[in-house]
Amino acid sequence: MPDAARLVAAVSLAIIAWIVSGLIPPLMPEGTDFGYFAFVNVGLGILCGWLVMGRRAGRGITAAINNGLTGVAALVFWGLFVQATNEMVRLAMRNRFGGPFEAILAIFEIGADYARVLVDSGILTVLLVGAVLAGLATEYAWRTWR
Repeated sequence: MPDAARLVAAVSLAIIAWIVSGLIPPLMPEGTDFGYFAFVNVGLGILCGWLVMGRRAGRGITAAINNGLTGVAALVFWGLFVQATNEMVRLAMRNRFGGPFEAILAIFEIGADYARVLVDSGILTVLLVGAVLAGLATEYAWRTWR
C-alpha cells in the first residue's frame, strides 16, 4: 500500500545511492567504464527504500535508526550483487571463465573486490549518516502523514 513513509524512504535511499555512486569512480582504476552505474544504484535505492524501509516505519525512534541502517545495508548488498553480476556477464562474454560454476563463483570474488572500495572513510560516513537521516525522515513521514 503506497504511503508517505514508503515514498520518503525510497527517495532517501535513492539520494544516498546517487551520492555514493558519485564518490566511487575516483577510487576505481583509471579508464573504468561505469555506464549506467549510478542509475542502476538509484533504482536499487528506490526499491530498497520502498520494500525494506517503508513497510517497517512507525515503530519508534530507535527502530527508525535501525530501519535506516537495515535499508542502507540492503542497498549496499544488492548494489554489490547487481554490479558484480554485471561485471561477471561482461567478462563471460569475453570467454574469461572455464564454465558456469567458475562464472558464478566470480560474482562473489568481484563483489568482494568492490566491497573493498566501499571501505573508504568518506563513503562509510555518507552511508552511516545517510542511514540515520533516512530512518528518521521515514519515521517522521509515517507520524506526520498517516
